Amino acid sequence: MSERYEFEMPLEPERYELTAPPAYHFELDRRDWFKFLGAGLLVVCVMKNVKAAQETGGAKKPAGEALPEEIGAWLHLGEDGIVTVYTGKVEMGQNIRTSLSQAVAEELHVAMGKIRMVMGDTQLTPFDRGTFGSLTTPTMNRQLRKVAAAARNLLVELAATQWKVERKDLVAADGRVSDAAGKRSVEYAALVKGQQLTQAVPADETLAPAAQWKVAGQPLPKVDGRDFVTGKHKYPSDQKLPEMLYGKIVRPSAFNATLVSVDTSEAEKMPGVTVVHDGNFIGVAAASSVLAARAAALIKAEWKAEPQPGQKEVFEYLKKNVTNAGEPVGLATHHDAGSVEPAMAAADHRLAQTYTVQYIAHTPLEPRAALAEWNGDHLTVWTGTQRPFGVRSELAAAFHMPEDHVRVLMPDTGSGYGGKHTGETAIEAARLARAAKKPVKVTWTREEEFTWAYFRPAGVIEVASGMLKDGTITAWEFHNYNSGASGFETPYDVANQRIAFHATKAPLRQGSYRGLAATANHFARETHMDELAHVVKMEPLEFRMKNLKDERLRAVYQAAAKKFGWGRAKSAAGQGFGVAGGYEKGGYVATCVEVAVDRGTGEVKIARVVTVFECGAIVNPDGLRNQIEGANIMALGGALFEAVEFENGRILNGLMSLYRVPRFRDIPPIESVMLERKDLPSMGAGETPLMGVAPAIGNAIFDATGVRLRGLPLIPNGLKIS
Repeated sequence: MSERYEFEMPLEPERYELTAPPAYHFELDRRDWFKFLGAGLLVVCVMKNVKAAQETGGAKKPAGEALPEEIGAWLHLGEDGIVTVYTGKVEMGQNIRTSLSQAVAEELHVAMGKIRMVMGDTQLTPFDRGTFGSLTTPTMNRQLRKVAAAARNLLVELAATQWKVERKDLVAADGRVSDAAGKRSVEYAALVKGQQLTQAVPADETLAPAAQWKVAGQPLPKVDGRDFVTGKHKYPSDQKLPEMLYGKIVRPSAFNATLVSVDTSEAEKMPGVTVVHDGNFIGVAAASSVLAARAAALIKAEWKAEPQPGQKEVFEYLKKNVTNAGEPVGLATHHDAGSVEPAMAAADHRLAQTYTVQYIAHTPLEPRAALAEWNGDHLTVWTGTQRPFGVRSELAAAFHMPEDHVRVLMPDTGSGYGGKHTGETAIEAARLARAAKKPVKVTWTREEEFTWAYFRPAGVIEVASGMLKDGTITAWEFHNYNSGASGFETPYDVANQRIAFHATKAPLRQGSYRGLAATANHFARETHMDELAHVVKMEPLEFRMKNLKDERLRAVYQAAAKKFGWGRAKSAAGQGFGVAGGYEKGGYVATCVEVAVDRGTGEVKIARVVTVFECGAIVNPDGLRNQIEGANIMALGGALFEAVEFENGRILNGLMSLYRVPRFRDIPPIESVMLERKDLPSMGAGETPLMGVAPAIGNAIFDATGVRLRGLPLIPNGLKIS
């Protein structure tokens, strides 16, 4: 099975939220699967040491204590012909439920309508680290194909045994096994009727090559899509239980503030209100959200916070507060090749520049929400999270209880973008529910989401390079402070390199964001490449191709240039063209942008975006196109105007009316080109299409005006042209 690949994938250093200390410290005393699915076929596998691979939370096992082997069930074929598939991956708007169903339908040879996908339920699904890192398609899609193929092969074996024929004379198709002559045929459901069959997943299960796909590779409509557009689907914030109460949390006055004193007496006088003060946690539960808010407002809490840096000095602060003294701090944080200093000294041209990226917010459509219910010493939580098993561990640790007493369910949630990895909202709801002895739902307000969720890290990136007169890059030095190491290695052919990530103290809570630091690193690298091209007076795309050997990256650049019409003459004043590209998470992207700049007003209009993306064999073309376009739209915000404004531990623009995200009028024509490689494994598409947008825009603005912008966002207040 694929758990080796899935569980041993190293975590990038910028996933700060996974190593952060718990949000709350409770003063609580410690308290102390078999699934009955009916007759049918159950496909399972043995998963070893999966709890040891859990990256955060939970009470640790004593050193040397053996972990039990766990049986994980992946697929159940019932007597009614319904195929129930179990995966710890979750659906948060990326349409992965559809492509995973296609994987099963392809190998099991059943109709899509027969498949039911159970996702993100820690009681029912196999352990999973989480839905992040563009890992679902390369890992889970393949895993479920192997599971479905194992089930299909067993069904064929059953038919061969019943009919006393050779297995090679039988075929499986359309939910049936038939003989080659077409004289006999039996439905899968009939084969398993009255039996309880178990089949393990072979490690070497043969899968259909992409060139032979019949269901996978097709632009099938989104599973349950009608429920989402009609309002039938219930998101985490829509969940309800009988006698449910609503929770409200009293927040600190600033980041890193400590509680000095609290007076809850006035709130406690309100009938029907439960007040909880436990350690640094203060919250209330009441019969309505309005009543809960009123009660919380009556609580008088005094907090103490030390002076903290603000947005204006954040880059200086990061450079001054390096915590690793320039040495590697973890996985994939340092890369060296050749001898940088001699190559730099011998270069005909040398260039050194600094690039910066501001903190930005995830701004999911649905803020965090959780509904918690206790049944004795067992806890059930419905919450919007990308890591149900991680949240289960956090809950178990917070309440000093075994993980098998905690169940986390994830109803398909309203987006995450890397921002819903942690379980603070689930813990808040569970703590209030324990005190109230009733189910409690906590739904963060938009202002809470902006303020108390973690942010995409700010960063300072210093790049120094050397090249020959003909444009050959001979030396490359790249240092990222705080933002992260994802995508920091250059795809260009440079013999002498020094690339490093430097961890720092951070003024804000920070963590995973769609694409991680690859967005920042691509921005710095691709802007610098444009600057180098300008130094030697070479056309920007020609300069890249001169220094590029990677054929897959060359292919997307060439396709983007052709689609865009790269090299054509400008037709108007203020018009500019920019190009950028790279690879990350197994995907290759190139983006061309056209801008129109009004030199009088400084207004910049994005006139056109062309993005070419290649991620191996395509599972669902419509889903992939949606991912590319959605990534481009999201990238516009971080490129142009998104930035968290903060001062002395407080967020200053924590409302939708103050925090600028892309609006309909900001969206240019976006042309997506998908290069398919059926000879290569399918890779994820949720992150990489973002990478080229910001540098391509910045390069286009330079082409139009001669103004070089080296910080994200590029034009939060319009372009200043002197």
